[in-house]
Amino acid sequence: MSNVFDAIAKYRIVPLVTLDDPNDAVPLGKALVKGGIPVAEVTFRTAAGGEAMERMAKEVPDLIVGAGTVHDIDHAIETKERGGKFVITPGFNPKVVDWCLKHDMPVCPGTVTPADLEQALDFGLKLVKFFPAGAYGGVKTLKALAGPYAMLKFVPTGGVNLDNLLDFLSLKNVAAAGGSFVPPSDCVKAKNWDGVVETCQKICKMVASLKA
Repeated sequence: MSNVFDAIAKYRIVPLVTLDDPNDAVPLGKALVKGGIPVAEVTFRTAAGGEAMERMAKEVPDLIVGAGTVHDIDHAIETKERGGKFVITPGFNPKVVDWCLKHDMPVCPGTVTPADLEQALDFGLKLVKFFPAGAYGGVKTLKALAGPYAMLKFVPTGGVNLDNLLDFLSLKNVAAAGGSFVPPSDCVKAKNWDGVVETCQKICKMVASLKA
């Protein structure tokens, strides 16, 4: 893993941020930091994604911010230009991975099959996303992959929630878990930043319980 993903792995959580209003970026970023999970995967699912990521990068220096839902090189380039520190893709796109590696942009590509994992190994990657985790066997599949792909660490997303979070994080081959369970969409829509803080703190206690 690159240093940025090493840092993210310490928190074990990758909050998935999808914003319609870029004005929400800074208060949300500050809430994530205050709540103890200073990480934001800002998706390009909305037109506000790029600007939201840039505002977080500039105005919330303690936040590790990068981009998610990156389908093409153009969005990888935009991530770098807007101050993003990492790229996460939903599927394995060799062109995006190649560009990121050549331009010192940490990348965590989406994978779901052994064929995807073989491509990741060809590129020298040690960390990959497992998506959609819930639809492709979740914990059971990750346990099965641990044998032949012991050299890889995974970030499962898609179907991960507060009810099964610890099941995923307890696996030795899981570096972190991501998903829309944080920040809660209802809190974001209501601009309830204290609610985001409380959710993050709750999750931090859950994560800490694994180490106890």
